Amino acid sequence: MSEMMFATSHYRQTVFAALLEARTIFGGNYAIAEDLERKPVSYDALIARSIAVGKLVKSITESGENVGVLLPNSCKTLNVILGLQLYRRTPAMLNYSLGAAGMAAACRTGQVKTVLTSRKFIEAAHLQTEADALAQQVNVVYLEDLAAGLTGRDKAAAWLQGKTAKLWYRSRDYDADDAAVVLFTSGSEGLPKGVVLSHANILANHKQIRARIDFGPGDVVLNFLPMFHSFGFTVGTMMSVLNGMVSFFYPSPLHYAVIPEMAYEVGATIMFGTNTFLAAYAKKAHPYDFYKMRYVVAGAEKLQETTRSLWLNKFGIRILEGYGATETAPVTSVNTPMDYKAGSVGRFMPDMLHHLEPVPGIEGAGRLHVAGPNIMKGYLLPDNPGVLTPPNSPVYGEGWYDTGDIVHVDDEGFIHIRGRSKRFAKVGGEMVSLTAVEQLAIQAWPDTQHAAVSLPDPRKGEQIILLTTQRDGSLKQLAEAAPGVAAINLPKKLFVLEKLPVLATGKTDYPGATALAAQLTQTHTADEDH
Repeated sequence: MSEMMFATSHYRQTVFAALLEARTIFGGNYAIAEDLERKPVSYDALIARSIAVGKLVKSITESGENVGVLLPNSCKTLNVILGLQLYRRTPAMLNYSLGAAGMAAACRTGQVKTVLTSRKFIEAAHLQTEADALAQQVNVVYLEDLAAGLTGRDKAAAWLQGKTAKLWYRSRDYDADDAAVVLFTSGSEGLPKGVVLSHANILANHKQIRARIDFGPGDVVLNFLPMFHSFGFTVGTMMSVLNGMVSFFYPSPLHYAVIPEMAYEVGATIMFGTNTFLAAYAKKAHPYDFYKMRYVVAGAEKLQETTRSLWLNKFGIRILEGYGATETAPVTSVNTPMDYKAGSVGRFMPDMLHHLEPVPGIEGAGRLHVAGPNIMKGYLLPDNPGVLTPPNSPVYGEGWYDTGDIVHVDDEGFIHIRGRSKRFAKVGGEMVSLTAVEQLAIQAWPDTQHAAVSLPDPRKGEQIILLTTQRDGSLKQLAEAAPGVAAINLPKKLFVLEKLPVLATGKTDYPGATALAAQLTQTHTADEDH
C-alpha cells in the first residue's frame, strides 16, 4: 500500500506548482509559516510576497543563474527561495558557518555572481567581516536596498498576480527536472561540493516520506536546522509548507535551553535534529516541554543509545532514526511508528533501488549504492566549476549514487549502518571500523564526546587514535570497559580535549580531528624522544 501511495502521487511538477496546489487544498487564508517576528504568514501572503521579491531579483540576475542566499531561517528567506525559483533562478544556499573563505569557495564552485543577504542578519550574526570579504568576489545585494524600491503599486500587483496565479502559471512552461536548489555538502570528509536537486527530486522525497508517515494540517514543525542543511531545506521547510503543516522557523539549533521552550510555546508536533542537538535539548528541557510532540526524527549522525533512552524515559517519546544524504534529497530511509527497529535507520523509501558492493575484509555488509526519483541531478565540483556532473556509480553505472557508507540490510529490510568506507582503518591487514571504536568509548563514557581517526603507522599500516572529552580517560579504562574485544579494535593512543572539532550541523569535523590527532601525536612522540 505504501508503494502504491507513492506510485500514484503527483511529484512530477515544480515546487511553485505544488505550492499553488496546496493553497487550493487548504485555502488562501490558511497560516502556513511563522518566525520570531510572530506574524503568521498565509498561503496568499507567501505567494504574493514571493512574486514581489522574485520580480526585484529578476531585474539584477539572469534566467538559469545560481544566486547565492546568505540568510537565516525565516519567512523572508522562504520568500526569496520561492521568488528565485518562480523566475527560473536557482537559490544556492550558502553555509555561513564556513566563514568567508568557505563561502567564497562555494560561490566559485557554483559560479555564483550575486549573493542576497540582509543587513539585519549580517549585524545580528556578526558576519560583517565575512560579508565584506565576500563582496570582493561577488555582488552582495542587501534585501533592505531592494525592498526600498518596492512601491504600493508593486505590492498590489504582486497580490493580484498571487490571487490569479493558477490562471497565468503553467507547469508545462517549467520542467520538473529543472534545478530547484544548490546545497553544499558539509565537507565533513573533504572539500564541499555543490549538490543540485531538481523540483522532482524534492517533491518525490516528500511523497516518499508521506507514503510511510502520517502528517498534515494540525502539525507544527519546529524548524531550527538551517536551510543550507538538506534536512532543514527539503524536510523542515518545503515539506511542511507544501503539505499544510505550520513551519515555525528558529534561526539557530545551538540555543539548547531556548528550543525546548519554543517547542512548548508553539505547540510543536514534529521536530528534526541530529543526535548532538537532541541530546543537548533533552538535558535542558522540562519533561513537559515536548508535550504535543508526535514525531522526533534523528538523522545526519548515529543516534546514541543514551540519547534514545533519555528521550523515552524523560518525555515518553520514541525517536525515529533515519538515514540520508544531501544527494538523496535527503531521506533514504527512516524508522516509522509502524516499521521500527531500534539501532537501525529504518527501511528504504518507496521506489528506491539499492546494491551492496562487496568490500574486502568486511563480512555481512557492503558499500551502499542507491537509485530512485529522489537522487540528485548531479554535482558541481570544485575542480570543474559550474559544470553539472550527473550521478554515476563506478560499479553500477549512470543514475546510481555511491553513498560511501558500509551497511547491512537485514532479512526484514532494515538498514544498519556500519560506518563510512573512509571511516575504516586497515590495521595489520584487518579492516577496523572507526565508528565501532567510538561506540566502545561511548559505552565506557556515555556522557562525553569521542572521535576515532586513523593515522599512518610504519609497522601496521595504520593506527587508531581516539580523541575524547573524558577528563580522566585512559586506554586502560577503555580496555577494562570492553572485555573480550580484540586489541586490534582498540585505539593505540588516546588524547583528552576540552572539546572536539565540530561542523555547524553538529557533526564531528573529521578532517579537523585527523589534523589535530596528527599534531598531538607528533608532539607526544617528540616529548617521548626528548
